[in-house]
Amino acid sequence: MTEKDKKAFVLRISTALLKEIETWAADEFRSTNGQIEFLLNQAIKSRRKNKIKED
Repeated sequence: MTEKDKKAFVLRISTALLKEIETWAADEFRSTNGQIEFLLNQAIKSRRKNKIKED
C-alpha cells in the first residue's frame, strides 16, 4: 500500500482510549496510527470470516 492508497480523516476518540492505544502501540513497536490501522484490519478480517461462516 502506498501513500496514494491512504486517505486522511479526523478521528474523535476518548483520551483514555487513545492512551491505551498509544501504550499498546509502543509495546508492539508501532506508531499510534499504525496500531489503529492494524486493529481495524484485524476487525475487518474477523468480520469477513464470521460472515462466511453465517452463509
